[in-house]
Amino acid sequence: MTDNISSTKSNIYQVNAIPTASAQNIVSPKLGIEAIEIPTAAYIHIPFCRRRCYYCDFPISVVGDRAHSSSMVEDYLTALIKEIQLTPPTPQPLQTIFFGGGTPSLLSARELAQILQAIALQFKVAPDAEISMEIDPGTFDRDRLLGYIDAGLNRFSLGVQTFDEQLLKVCGRSHTLQEIMQAVNIIKQLQVDNFSLDLISGLPHQTLQHCQASLEQAIAIAPKHLSCYDLVLEPVTAFGKQYQPGETPLPNDAAAAEMYRLTQKTLTAAGYEHYEVSNYARSGYQCRHNRVYWENKPYYGFGMGAASYVAGKRFTRPRTRKAYYAWLDAGAIVDAPEISATDYLLETLMLGLRLAEGVNLAQFDRDIIETIWSCLKPYYNRGWVELVNNDKTTINLSDRVGQQCSTIRFKDPEGFLFSNTMLAALFEKLE
Repeated sequence: MTDNISSTKSNIYQVNAIPTASAQNIVSPKLGIEAIEIPTAAYIHIPFCRRRCYYCDFPISVVGDRAHSSSMVEDYLTALIKEIQLTPPTPQPLQTIFFGGGTPSLLSARELAQILQAIALQFKVAPDAEISMEIDPGTFDRDRLLGYIDAGLNRFSLGVQTFDEQLLKVCGRSHTLQEIMQAVNIIKQLQVDNFSLDLISGLPHQTLQHCQASLEQAIAIAPKHLSCYDLVLEPVTAFGKQYQPGETPLPNDAAAAEMYRLTQKTLTAAGYEHYEVSNYARSGYQCRHNRVYWENKPYYGFGMGAASYVAGKRFTRPRTRKAYYAWLDAGAIVDAPEISATDYLLETLMLGLRLAEGVNLAQFDRDIIETIWSCLKPYYNRGWVELVNNDKTTINLSDRVGQQCSTIRFKDPEGFLFSNTMLAALFEKLE
């Protein structure tokens, strides 16, 4: 790579530009929606992994055990920091920073600190900012995790996926059950308060008993947060090429639905709040960064394959290191159109209805509200949708959405379970 900072600064501004006070809203006033234009969140993509899991379609670079001594990592960090430095600072401090991947914990504490320093020099970072990092068992020891904490990381997401040794092998994870428990012990020894566990359901050969056992093990560990995802078969992945949805050895649709219900029942009974379709938290420990996405607020993205949502524009960077470097060297020119009023409306509904509190209807004009209600009324009658009034209590309506209704939300668990069905109906009605 060549250092081309001076020639790229004006062009990269097109990606991360902050509009002036006189900038127009990105949607039609008819919708009654005003976008928050200035990002206060940043996602940093660290693409390196020891191996590619069989369900993964993320933009990654497989490095085996070479990450800590590879010039590949050094070159990538140079490019990543260059992109950060080219982004104009904002008048508001960053409230959340999230290191995702890939496997960020393949980087040393010094390398993570280097990135954080670049961010701090370019942007203001709030004193109480949530700074999260994905970590994998078997990729860190006590000293490394302590180094991350000293660098400023204050939230960790441990990629467990399952506590069953055989299922770990089935899905191509590079760690063992023993390494999971060693990682948990390190977290406990350092008294890390804010940590999350990631679990996956719907894996090949997985049963309700497997699911129950993993949930019980997770509860015993007592993280403040749990992300419980259902397996999605992406065509380009090993699983996507090998299996068909709903066919053996994958759980069928009925079994997958029972796993979802079991997860919801088990975790809520243990005191976790089911605050988003796939996420559970103790009170006060929801993931602040991910809420930025679900609330359809703007955010920065940095690194290979990272997405940004800035000034009403969404843009995803090239998904390979070579293409990412070439994009930077060529001036990082982006010609992304502003999202339309309709797309903004659909995104607000699609993302917001993932949250337990649902979507505030006050942001929409009456005609939009009536359209939403006419679409969702059949599902309301099936008990999948709830209407909430201004004092946060649910209300019963047989016909129109009254003035007292302030929020519409999907009911837990059945509304969440069939959310894709309802969202598809909304999209067909509103597009």
